[in-house]
Amino acid sequence: MKPSLVLRMGQQLTMTPQLQQAIRLLQLSTLDLQQEIQEALESNPMLERQEEGDDFDNADPLADNIEKPNPDVQEPTYQEPAPTVDNLEEGDWNDRIPNELPVDTAWDDVYQTSASSLPSSNNDDDEWDFTTRTSAGESLQSHLLWQLNLAPMSDTDRLIAVTLIDCINNQGYLDESLEEILDAFDPEMDVELDEIEAVLHRIQQFEPAGIGARNLSECLSLQLRQLPAKTRWLAEAQRLVGDFIDLLGSRDYTQLMRRMKLKEDELRQVIELVQSLNPRPGSQIESSEAEYVVPDVIVRKDNERWLVELNQESVPRLRVNPQYAGFVRRADTSADNTFMRNQLQEARWFIKSLQSRNETLMKVATQIVEHQRGFLEYGDEAMKPLVLHDIAEAVGMHESTISRVTTQKFMHTPRGIYELKYFFSSHVSTSEGGECSSTAIRAIIKKLVAAENQKKPLSDSKIAGLLEAQGIQVARRTVAKYRESLGIAPSSERKRLM
Repeated sequence: MKPSLVLRMGQQLTMTPQLQQAIRLLQLSTLDLQQEIQEALESNPMLERQEEGDDFDNADPLADNIEKPNPDVQEPTYQEPAPTVDNLEEGDWNDRIPNELPVDTAWDDVYQTSASSLPSSNNDDDEWDFTTRTSAGESLQSHLLWQLNLAPMSDTDRLIAVTLIDCINNQGYLDESLEEILDAFDPEMDVELDEIEAVLHRIQQFEPAGIGARNLSECLSLQLRQLPAKTRWLAEAQRLVGDFIDLLGSRDYTQLMRRMKLKEDELRQVIELVQSLNPRPGSQIESSEAEYVVPDVIVRKDNERWLVELNQESVPRLRVNPQYAGFVRRADTSADNTFMRNQLQEARWFIKSLQSRNETLMKVATQIVEHQRGFLEYGDEAMKPLVLHDIAEAVGMHESTISRVTTQKFMHTPRGIYELKYFFSSHVSTSEGGECSSTAIRAIIKKLVAAENQKKPLSDSKIAGLLEAQGIQVARRTVAKYRESLGIAPSSERKRLM
């Protein structure tokens, strides 16, 4: 085969660094964007925050061919030297120095009010744990160890107790069996299983009540033991959680009444006593970090019109530092000038990318509010079907761009704070030939379940029939899917004694 030269023409999309930066900033959440801006401010000397009330010229020296000269150095003027200790006459000392000097300091700056609030000067830096001093809450293990330090124990029992506390999860239950904990000890320590169980009983007397239990039945029993002996239905409740916890979980009230020989009204009071207990005692001690949501867009109603505006307080306004920008010279090819020129270009790109992000976010949010006015007026049941393609056509962008804009972006409305993706939902056909949003169907299902007879809860088939009566054609399996997404249990688990 004779080799030949073939010329082919094609097109290839190449993303510039500026476009890549704009796309990356577009998909960041507000909190991530704030961190990105802070890193840019620390790394780029050309960027600075624009404070409120700042009046400055946004002119770019490189763009306008303006070279701002350095300010003229002022001629030094003669000033009388300030009096010092050396040139003061002995007679002038009392005249110049008053008896009481004004002190620009607070009391806490001079006198330390809390000796334990600061590390000792003779301690090493490694011993100073800042995170533990500034933590928001107390962990469950530290709470139990604090109680352990107050309990008199031998060294061996204390070691066993520490091991048991380490095996307690955040819900307050013992994750490991006593046999597994026994195998973890050195055989030379001669620790026995009965000794571990005895120490466990000591820990189960700690606060909160029910801590260190191995199952739900033991957890509830521990809490019942700490109730006053005169508590009504205490014996029946202990029998219920000890022998019939499975029947209680399956809500087989007929079997419970027959086996416990109780009437319906009596069984209801026993169950109410059990329901007053905490099945997860560790959750009231264990503290988790709060997740903050900063809205990107604010929607409010003004004179029968819905107004959309960006949350200006969430993202700081940036500008190019005019003083540093004035140092850049066009004809200068030195390393310092090249560095400042590159930093200036990056600063301009960064500010432009932020502006592009805000404009895109504003366009998308405005179209969402335009489509979902019914939701803003009447709630979830008035939510209209909406997909990414609808917004993409309205703003003239690709669906992938709309997806980036609506991910981890939040809108503050009079009805609460919602993620932008919340306003998008699939549609279900109605008997009249229209469409109904899946979000609206979920709201209707939640409303039907809240109004149902708890003695005879609505099944999925019954809910599907009620929806069909309203003109919404939904299959039973679809109702089950929507119900599970709302965190609603099946009808067999929603049954209650009235």
